[in-house]
Amino acid sequence: MRILAIDLGASSGRTIVGTVEAGAIRLQETCRFANAMTDDAGSRRWDVPRLLEEIRRGVDASGPVDSLGIDTWGVDYGLIDSRGRLLDRPFAYRDPRHQEAMPLVYAAVPKDRLYARTGMQELVFNTVFQLAAERAKRPDLLARAARMLLMPELLTFLLTGVACSEYSISSTTGLLDARARDWDRDLIRALGLPDAIFGPIDMPGRRAGSFRGAAVHLPAMHDTASAVAAVPAVGAGDWAYLSSGTWSLMGAELEQPVLTREAAEANFTNEGGVDGKIRFLKNINGLWLVQECRRVWAERGRPLDFADIAAAAEASVYDATIDPNDPRYFAPASMPDEIVADLAARGCPAPQDEADVARCCYLSLAQAYRRTLRQLEAVTGRRFTRLHVVGGGCQARLLNRLTADAVGIPVHAGPVEATALGSICVQARAMGQFADLDEARRAIAEAFPVDVYEPSA
Repeated sequence: MRILAIDLGASSGRTIVGTVEAGAIRLQETCRFANAMTDDAGSRRWDVPRLLEEIRRGVDASGPVDSLGIDTWGVDYGLIDSRGRLLDRPFAYRDPRHQEAMPLVYAAVPKDRLYARTGMQELVFNTVFQLAAERAKRPDLLARAARMLLMPELLTFLLTGVACSEYSISSTTGLLDARARDWDRDLIRALGLPDAIFGPIDMPGRRAGSFRGAAVHLPAMHDTASAVAAVPAVGAGDWAYLSSGTWSLMGAELEQPVLTREAAEANFTNEGGVDGKIRFLKNINGLWLVQECRRVWAERGRPLDFADIAAAAEASVYDATIDPNDPRYFAPASMPDEIVADLAARGCPAPQDEADVARCCYLSLAQAYRRTLRQLEAVTGRRFTRLHVVGGGCQARLLNRLTADAVGIPVHAGPVEATALGSICVQARAMGQFADLDEARRAIAEAFPVDVYEPSA
């Protein structure tokens, strides 16, 4: 059986075919393309027509498949009218308009009450704040909407004509009742949002029409949910995960949400996963730090690939750190200049070159992972014996070593293509190839060995 994962990130997209035979999995990347937020009169948007064109190109390049499914980042959405037309280009989560909406939401629903209902980490770009900004700035457009669809739902609708709201991606909105796994209709009405635009919630695995002869299934449509579904966690011991890429998302897979005051104060989020599981996690500003430094250095005539940057950082002995989650690192004009200014303001030694800045980034991320893991253990009451790192960031060997030393437990790095694997396995299970998630994870562990990094002390 050939199954296609269409995996879209904020900086790139790709199509990967998984061949599933007798429980074994093989992967083949068939297409890769760039993605980026575009500037539209000072606002940051997503170019949906181009993304659709790239998806179609990837489907064509993949040959005949039995099923396909789309996953993307969370929180961003499009509005469609009663005739199925997209009303405007979706705003991107780094657009500044969302920052003005937080007080509007908290005026209607106090912060502690919002967390007690949704269990959502406070992030300025959460969909709840985006929609509050929409209502404040463009109420006429919101009134014309028949449906709000998050990005993978929107792209699936534009391919198939079938509108679905999938659990894992919907859980990134801050509008879902964490316990009921359904929209919090009272909250929606309290915020003055139109109730009708929120459709019924479907769990991963539902069929949503067809495209070019292939069944279209809903994977865990949030990319991190798909990545967590592919964590090759077999054997004894309690494990935590780190989905590592532009963002780092560290957490644990739970059966029920944690909505305590301690969880809110630690700013953890309760997001949805496969089989209704809870991804209890915290967002950490991840390899975005290094990506943005690389971009600025290239603009200044110092083009470096990621291997060059990692090698330089390995040779550096710089040991000062920053807080990756400081808001100043969300979307600075120049990441390296911002880092240097932050270090100078705190009296730290000045980095001497790109190697020192890169070392600072990697070491800062490792320290952030240590702090987050300790918080995770304190809030859940669990003691984790290993950390599974999945996604593209698991290839960062220096970061893996620094992380193992920082967290004090073994780091299991891999698979790289966790998001695609999670999507493929959910689709395969929907078509009878796996009995359950545990069987799929065992198949992943057999097909994709991991690298283990032991703490040095």
